[in-house]
Amino acid sequence: MSSSITMSPSESKTERLTLPLSFIVLWSSGYIGGAIGLHYAEPFTMTFLRFLLAGVVILFFALATDAPAPKTWSVLGHMAVVGLFMQALQFGGLYSGMRHGVPAGQSALIVGMMPILVALLAGHVLGERVTWKQWCGLALGLLGISLVVSDRLGSGLAALTGYGYTAVALLGITAGTLYQKKFCSGFDLRITGCVQMLVGTLAMFFAAYFTETMSIHWTAAFVGSVVWLALMNSIGALMLLYLMIRRGQATKVASLFYLIPPVTQIMASATLGEIPTATHIAGFALAAAGVYVSNNIR
Repeated sequence: MSSSITMSPSESKTERLTLPLSFIVLWSSGYIGGAIGLHYAEPFTMTFLRFLLAGVVILFFALATDAPAPKTWSVLGHMAVVGLFMQALQFGGLYSGMRHGVPAGQSALIVGMMPILVALLAGHVLGERVTWKQWCGLALGLLGISLVVSDRLGSGLAALTGYGYTAVALLGITAGTLYQKKFCSGFDLRITGCVQMLVGTLAMFFAAYFTETMSIHWTAAFVGSVVWLALMNSIGALMLLYLMIRRGQATKVASLFYLIPPVTQIMASATLGEIPTATHIAGFALAAAGVYVSNNIR
């Protein structure tokens, strides 16, 4: 987990392939796990349990490996801000939107707009130069996402409230990505993850306490979904995301999110019965082409 570990050239090449692929699969699975869990609990309550379990696991891991404590209150504050954006706002908004009728595939498409916002803001916030190839890739991705969204608009599957919640998720992950890159690149991932889960746990607990009944139908499916979301999504996928943000430009890392909608759609088709149309497939293909161009894959 330490950022001081030096990789050999061959290991670095392997990571360039395995890290993004692992992240895409694990991140996409979060939409499916969330959709299943929402059958048995309200969104803030489910997300509270997810963050609580993930936080406990990361805390024990950090203590067992003697992770260094934050040196200043400023460092702790930066970690907490990312936790508020990346955890509470993103997943609280995402699962609330799904609860209000936004399907898993469509949720992935909306949050998949994040690379566009990151590209537009990275120059001002991070001082990164966005190349014309990246802009072309981002444009292709936006076109693909627009194709799929336009095919679903007006279908009555999602209320305006649901779209609003999902927009909050989009803003949360965008702000979290930029803030993480600007202020938290050198922080220990174990402590960062622990602090962020604590912030997310507290935020979701109060949100659930004041706005929900916090009633839960304890079934094997619900327990399985929460465990999967905590271990594979909150810990596995996010640690991979932070590693990639630390090692590469924010715009290139963010462009990986163009692959989340098609992968999520495949998973949703197999588990939730969301079957894609020819227009969806065309949109997913354009989005994947956008990732290829934006990342300059050779």
